[in-house]
Amino acid sequence: IASACASGALARVDASSVVYKDECAYCFDSAYSAGGVYVNAQTLFGYSRKHVELDYSRTRCALYVHVKTTRAKKARAAEAENADATPSTLGFGVDGGFASEDDQYEITTVYSLVLAPAFDDTSRVLPIEGVPENLRALCEAVSATNGFHDAEETKAWQEIREVSKYSLDLVQEDNGKKIPSDPSKWRCEETGETGNLWVNLSDGHIGSGRKHFDGSGGNGSALRHYEAMKAQGKEYPLVVKLGTISAHGADVYSYAPDEDDMVEDPFVAQHLRHWGINMMSMEKTEKNMAELQIELNKGFEFDKITEAGSQLESAYGARLVGLKNMGNTCYLNSILQVLKQVPALTERYCANAASLFSSSPADAVADFPTQMAKVMNALVTDEYASPEAENAAVAVCPRMFKQLVGKGHAEFSTGRQQDAVEYFQHLLDVMTRAERANSARLSEGPPIAEQFGFAIEDKITCVESGNVRYSSRKENVLSLEVPVGKATNKASLDAYNDRQLKRQKMEQAGEDEEPVRPEVPFSACLDAFGEAEMIDDFYSSALERKSIASKSSRIKSMPNFLAVQLRRFYVGEDWTPKKLDVLVDVPQSVSLEHLRATGLQPGEVELPANVDGNNAPPAPAPAAVQPDMTIVSALMGMGFSENGSKRAALATNNASTEVSMEWVFAHMEDADFNDPLPDPSTATAPAQDEANPESVMMLTSMGFDAAAANAALKSCSGNLERAADWLFSHSDDLQSAIAAVNNAQSSNVDADTASAVNATFDGPGEYELFGIVSHMGGNTNCGHYVAHVKIDGKWYIFNDRKVALSQKPPTDLGYLYVFKRNDV
Repeated sequence: IASACASGALARVDASSVVYKDECAYCFDSAYSAGGVYVNAQTLFGYSRKHVELDYSRTRCALYVHVKTTRAKKARAAEAENADATPSTLGFGVDGGFASEDDQYEITTVYSLVLAPAFDDTSRVLPIEGVPENLRALCEAVSATNGFHDAEETKAWQEIREVSKYSLDLVQEDNGKKIPSDPSKWRCEETGETGNLWVNLSDGHIGSGRKHFDGSGGNGSALRHYEAMKAQGKEYPLVVKLGTISAHGADVYSYAPDEDDMVEDPFVAQHLRHWGINMMSMEKTEKNMAELQIELNKGFEFDKITEAGSQLESAYGARLVGLKNMGNTCYLNSILQVLKQVPALTERYCANAASLFSSSPADAVADFPTQMAKVMNALVTDEYASPEAENAAVAVCPRMFKQLVGKGHAEFSTGRQQDAVEYFQHLLDVMTRAERANSARLSEGPPIAEQFGFAIEDKITCVESGNVRYSSRKENVLSLEVPVGKATNKASLDAYNDRQLKRQKMEQAGEDEEPVRPEVPFSACLDAFGEAEMIDDFYSSALERKSIASKSSRIKSMPNFLAVQLRRFYVGEDWTPKKLDVLVDVPQSVSLEHLRATGLQPGEVELPANVDGNNAPPAPAPAAVQPDMTIVSALMGMGFSENGSKRAALATNNASTEVSMEWVFAHMEDADFNDPLPDPSTATAPAQDEANPESVMMLTSMGFDAAAANAALKSCSGNLERAADWLFSHSDDLQSAIAAVNNAQSSNVDADTASAVNATFDGPGEYELFGIVSHMGGNTNCGHYVAHVKIDGKWYIFNDRKVALSQKPPTDLGYLYVFKRNDV
C-alpha cells in the first residue's frame, strides 16, 4: 500500500471526476452482483471480478476499491400502500408518478480496499486507520462521489411544463363577468357543450377544447375565440380547463404560437379569482391532460401491443434477456432486441468479444466496439439468462451504451423520449464510423449497416418531351406512407362517424362505443410508394423551360435485412405532433420484386444534363464576397498587412476576428500572403458545395492537408465530427478515398451514395418478418415502445425488462417492421 501511494499515480478525485463504480466496463456485473465492482485507484474505471485481472495486466495498478451493494425489501406495509396507486403524473420515480424499482428496497453499500495481483478476500473495509493521506482522500471520494450512472438520470423523468411568459403581465378585462362555481352551470358559449371546457383568463370566455386523439373531446371553439381576439389585436393566449381546477392546481394551456403547449401559470389562483373562482374551494371533476395520456396507455393500443389480458408465459435464456428502462429508453431497448437477430452483428461483436476487450483502449467506456460487444454478449449468450432471486425478470441496463451512442447528439444525449426509427438510423451511422476507425480490431467484412443498406432509383419523366432522368440515393429504411383513403372498411367508418356526430348534436351520454379504426392493407402502402407523383414547377433541360414532370421510385437493390417504417406520425394543421390511429396488418411474408428498379429502358431518351450536371436552370453567379472591414481593421491593428488581413477575412468567409487570426498564423508564410487580391471579375466562382473554411481549418490543424479536409467534409455533408472520424478511419487509403469522393462529385453522385449502390447486398426480393417495434402514445415525444421478435420460430414480446412468449404479435400496429431476405 505504501509503495503504491508513494508512486504518485493515485487518482485525484474532484467535482469533475467520473467514478465508474456502478458496473464493469466489459460486462453488466454491477455493485449488486455477487462479486461487486473493483474500481482502479489510478484510472477510476470499474471491473467485475472476471475482468479485473485483465485490467491489472494492462495498468499494473496495485490498489482497487471494492464496491459491494446489497438491497433488502422495505416493510410490506409501505409496499402494499403504494401497490395499487394509480399514477397521476407523467413521471418515473417522482411523487405521483410511476414507481421506481429501487423505491421498494433498502440499499446498503460497503467499500473496501483490495490489493493486486492477489485480489484476496481479506476484509479491508473502509475507512482504514493509518493509511497515507492521498489514499484516504481517494477512498473517501470514491464512496462519496456519484457513480457514472447518476441517480437523477434514471430515477426522475417527467413531463416538464415551462412557465408561460404571458402569465406575469397577463391582461384581464374588467367586463363584469363572473363564472359560477357550480360545474353544472358551465356551458360552451358557442356550442352549449358541457364537457372539456376551457376558460380564457383574459376575458372569461368559456369555450370547448380541441378533439382528443380518438375524436372525442370538443370542437375547438376556445381556440377559435383566441384567434378571433388576436385578429382584433388582442393577445389572450392562456386558458384553464375548468374541470381540473382544485386546491392542488389546474391545467393551463397557451395558444400563443411561440408556446402552443401545456404551461405553468404561477399566478393561476389570482387570475381565476378575477373571474370569481376560488381554487381552494374547487374539486376536480374531469381528468387532467396527464391522466388522459396515462389512460391512453391502458386503452386499445396499449392492451393490444402489450397483449394485456393474455396469460403470457415468462421466458428466459440465451437471446431472451431483457433491458432495463432508464426512464425514457424503451426506444433504445426495442431497437437492440431486434438488432441482436442479425447474424453479422453478433458474429462481429459477440463471438469476438474477448478479443475486443483485450484490445480496447484505456478508456473502454468510450470505445464503441467494446460497448457493443458488452451489450451483444449479454443479450445473445446465457451469461445473464438465469432468473434473479428477487425478480423473475432477467435484464441488464445498457447505461454506458446509451451514453456513448448519444454523446454529442442534441436529442439522444438527453433523457427525453425519442423516435425509434431515428435512433436506429443514428446507431447505424455511429457504428459505421466506429467500424471504419477500428477496422484492424474487427472481423473482416463490410460495415454492419450495409446489411440494411439499399439504393432507391428515382425516375423523373418530362411529360411534354417524354425524356427521362434516373438517379440513385442511399437508404437504410423503407419509409412508407399510410394511405388512409384506401381503408377497406369505409362503410363501417362512415357509419361510426355518423353515429358519433349524431351523439354530439343530441348531447347523448350513454356508454362509449368502441372506436372503429381504418383498416389499410399493407399492399396499399407499397402501391403508394410506387405511384408516380406530379412535379408542377420542373425545369426541363430538353425543353429549356419549366414544365410538368412525373416522379416515381423503385428499389434498386434488395438488402439482406429490410427495415420498413410506417409513417404513423405527422404534424397537424395546428403544428402539433400527432399519430394516425389506423390498423395496417403487415403479412409475415412479403415480396417486393414488383418494385425492383429496371434502369434506363430501350427507347427511353435521357434528359440532357446542364453544364453543372443537373436539370435545374442555370443559377445566376453569386455576388462576390467582400472582406469584412471590421475584421480587416482588427488584424491590421495587430501588425498584419492590409492585403494579408483581407485574404484572411475572405478565406474564413468573414467568420470572426479570432478565426481569421488563426488563418493568418497558418498562412502568413505563403508566397502570396501580402499580394493584392485578384480582380473579382476574373475570379472563378467558388463551388456551391465548397466546404466551410472554418471546418477546413480545424481539420488541417490536426495535420491533414486542405484536399483531405475538403473531401472529408464533402463526404460527411459538412459535419465536422464525422469528417474527423472519416479522415482517421481512411488513414490507410486516404488518397484513394479522396479520389473516390472527388470522382463521385464530378459525376453528380455523392460518395456515400456511390458506395451504397456498389457495396450493398442484393438478392431476390422475398422477405420474412422477424421483428416489430410498436409505439403506444399520441406522438414520438411521449408514450412507450415495445418489441416483438421471432426467435427459432416463436414470437416473443420484449417490454423492457419483461420477456414472454407472445400469443398474438401486433402485426397491425407496428411502427418499424424488420424483415430478413429468405435466402440469407
